[in-house]
Amino acid sequence: MNKNTVILEIFDYLRQRGVVENEGEFSEGWLGQCSSYYRGLRFKRTEPSIGVVAIVGSRLQKAGEQIVASPRHAHVGHRFLELSEKCHQLVNEEAVELELIG
Repeated sequence: MNKNTVILEIFDYLRQRGVVENEGEFSEGWLGQCSSYYRGLRFKRTEPSIGVVAIVGSRLQKAGEQIVASPRHAHVGHRFLELSEKCHQLVNEEAVELELIG
């Protein structure tokens, strides 16, 4: 699992569900970046920063927790939480271990 794959999966899911209409809306509303950020990643064939992955993971988690409360849309909320967990796993994989002084 890499950052580009997860971000693409999130974008595709949100677009299919009608949550976002385009890359610009996704970049601003979910990635916390300028409207051309996601397009730039694709064009330059680069990966998003770990900070962007953390932001979208947190936003998905918050939205998922709220959506799960609605029985009619709980399945959507659970999917948001699954996608959020993928983001959190990526962040944890890249986290630097701190040497604790004890």
